[in-house]
Amino acid sequence: MTRILPEMTPENTPFWTGGARGELMITHCDACDAAIHPAQMVCPKCLSGTTARPARGTGTVLARTINRQQWSPDMIVPYALAVVELDGEPGVRITARVVDIDPEDVRIDDRVQVSFQQEGDVWLPLFKPLAG
Repeated sequence: MTRILPEMTPENTPFWTGGARGELMITHCDACDAAIHPAQMVCPKCLSGTTARPARGTGTVLARTINRQQWSPDMIVPYALAVVELDGEPGVRITARVVDIDPEDVRIDDRVQVSFQQEGDVWLPLFKPLAG
């Protein structure tokens, strides 16, 4: 499917390229360790610098919807879109597609793990049911 890809900036490049290494990169404050997403160069809590580092890549589905509208001719529908709260990253929630499961079977409180889909230089985070 043809997508409009995010513009990469110094702040968000680690997030959009970490998937090349299989890593979901989340920015943290260098001083107070607050998790910051979307990424910022300066911590909004204490105004210190920030650094991106790998997250566990697992989480819990907090909300989900199913898209059934084919917005472009090459879009495959239906698909599930979920808000996932990441383990070990307080306050960080990522909205992404849920794959490797029938969209109708995605439920609130499902445990998921990150996977990635490469689109040019960008590695889009997706989530799939947690293995095990």
